[in-house]
Amino acid sequence: MQPKTGTGKYERLLERCAGFEPIPTAVAYPCESASLSGPIEVAKKGLISPILVGPADKISATASAAGIDLGTFQVVDAPDSSSAAAKAVEPVRKGEAELLMKGSLHTDELMAAVVARYIGLRTGSRISHVFVMDVPTYHKVLIVTDGAINIAPTLEDKVDICQNAIDLATSLGLEKPKVAILAAVETVTSKMPATIDAAALCKMAERGQITGGLLDGPLAFDNAISKQAAQTKGIRSDVAGDPDILLAPDLESGNILAKQLTFLAKADSAGLVLGARVPVILTSRADSVRSRIASCAVAMLAAHARRKKPGKIV
Repeated sequence: MQPKTGTGKYERLLERCAGFEPIPTAVAYPCESASLSGPIEVAKKGLISPILVGPADKISATASAAGIDLGTFQVVDAPDSSSAAAKAVEPVRKGEAELLMKGSLHTDELMAAVVARYIGLRTGSRISHVFVMDVPTYHKVLIVTDGAINIAPTLEDKVDICQNAIDLATSLGLEKPKVAILAAVETVTSKMPATIDAAALCKMAERGQITGGLLDGPLAFDNAISKQAAQTKGIRSDVAGDPDILLAPDLESGNILAKQLTFLAKADSAGLVLGARVPVILTSRADSVRSRIASCAVAMLAAHARRKKPGKIV
C-alpha cells in the first residue's frame, strides 16, 4: 500500500497541545524580524511564554521596523549575541524557563552556552538533534536523527541519540516508537561499521540498554521506508515500511537525508536539540512559519512530558 499523501500531521501535533498552558521559553538574541516574529506568533497561539534575551534597544528597534507589538513580553538586556546565549541559559538553570529557543545568533554560539561546563545545561546524556518532519508522501510524522550535532557518533553515542529520539516520540503520544537504523545495506558486514553498530543497537534494546522503542537494523533506506521493498528482499520486519524514527549512521547522511526530504519531497521540518536539561528549539531563517510553530509545539509537548516525569530528560 502506498503511503497516504497530504498535510495535517503538524496540525495534529497542535491539537495535542490544546489545553496545555504556555511554556516559559528563553529566546536567545531575537534581533531580526524572523527570529523575533516567530516566538511572538507562537506565543499568540498559546504555546510558549517568551523571555526575550538580547540588546533591549536592538530588540525594540527590530520590533518597530517589523510592526511587531512586544506588549508585556519580558525583555532581558544583554549587550551581544554571546552574552545573550549565556544569559538565556540562566533562567533555565533557575527553573524560570523550561525551553530554550535560538534567535538570530549562530547555532554554535548558543550550543557553546548550552554545553558550558558548570554553568551550562549538560546532563549525563549525549546531546543530539532531531528533525521532526512532515513529509507529504509519508503517512505520519517522521523523526530523523542526528543530522546536526554528532559528526561521527560512536556506538555509545548512538545509544543516547536513539534513546533521546524514542523519549521525544513517546512525549508526542506514541506508545512504542519504531526505529529504523539506517545503513547502505541490510546485511551485517565488518566492511561497513554502520551495519555492526545497527546490529549491536538492536541487541542492546533486547537487553534493556535502550528502552521504550522497537528497533530494527541495519536497513537500507528503501527497506526502511517501504514494506514492499523489504518483502522483495525477504526481510521480515515490524519496522520496515512504518518507522517513526530514522537513525542515520552519521551527521552527513542524516543532514543530507533531511534536506533531501525538505527540498525534493517538499517536507516541512522542525528542529530540536535533546539531551540537555531542557529541549532546545533550533530555527533557521529559511524555516517557514509552519515549521517554526511545529518546532515549538513539539518542544511544548516534550516539556509537559518532563513535568510528568521530572527525572526524565527529553
